Amino acid sequence: MTRIGRRRAEVWFRRLSWSRIGEAVIENLIRLCGISAVLFVFGIFLFVFREGAGFLFDGLDIEKFLFTTEWYPTSRSNVRYGVGALIVGTFSVTVLAMAIAVPFGLGAAIFVSEFCGKKLREALKIVIELLAAIPSVVWGFIGLSVMNPLIQKVFNVPIGLNVFNGAILLALMSVPIMVSIGEDALKAVPDAYREAALALGATRWQIVYRVLLPAGKNGLLAAVLLGVGRAVGETMAVLMATGHAVNIPRTIFDPVRTLTATIAAELGEAPVGSDHYQVLFIIGILLFSITFAVNLTADLVVKGIRKKQ
Repeated sequence: MTRIGRRRAEVWFRRLSWSRIGEAVIENLIRLCGISAVLFVFGIFLFVFREGAGFLFDGLDIEKFLFTTEWYPTSRSNVRYGVGALIVGTFSVTVLAMAIAVPFGLGAAIFVSEFCGKKLREALKIVIELLAAIPSVVWGFIGLSVMNPLIQKVFNVPIGLNVFNGAILLALMSVPIMVSIGEDALKAVPDAYREAALALGATRWQIVYRVLLPAGKNGLLAAVLLGVGRAVGETMAVLMATGHAVNIPRTIFDPVRTLTATIAAELGEAPVGSDHYQVLFIIGILLFSITFAVNLTADLVVKGIRKKQ
């Protein structure tokens, strides 16, 4: 081999080695990012669990905690920690919000994905992104100063800070997430499906109902679950718009208090390390468990759908 050939071979091996090193570094960084997400979740759970574990295993009656409605954490003579009403309040607001948000969110996703022109689609995307960027405390002010008197006037109720007010705000806050994820799920459906349906003479609505929704149901389910997560974890809007009353609602016009609003309202006043302080972290553990159960259920549903396919 000539000198020129040797030099070329050396240069080529050096480049190959450096490219392999670069690929290895990038692969390890990607792997680290994936592992770090799991570590962060476990770290958050361990922190919350550590703060509330002392009172959880030594002093708290789990049955009374979950199934009674008396929440008097600062009583001097008879302290009671019952979050039954808070759980019911959280689920009532969330369920009503999803009943409003899911039809509007998925309907808007279908409209933006399949029925919009290019210019209108871009304009709607901007508006949806701006809607998602509104801070939750601003939504709370809207519920307090706009929706409160409006609900009182329209429905002739004594107070407009109730389940219905909070559900409307949570629905408006959840819709942008559902629209964005739902549109991506529908766009991910191959164009060959649409073309085949058109070739068979299907109308646009038949394509949506019989082709796109079944093909994109996994992504649409993910969109709905993200909306549920946003509604369950929201704090300031429900704190300001639901009346913040420890009460089991009988109608949608009754005031309630949610788990997240209770933590936000009372954590700053609870002495660090006290029973009240630890109970608030136990409520955080309960919220963590609820979101985990929702995600696990969704994962099982999606796997069941895939097996049927």
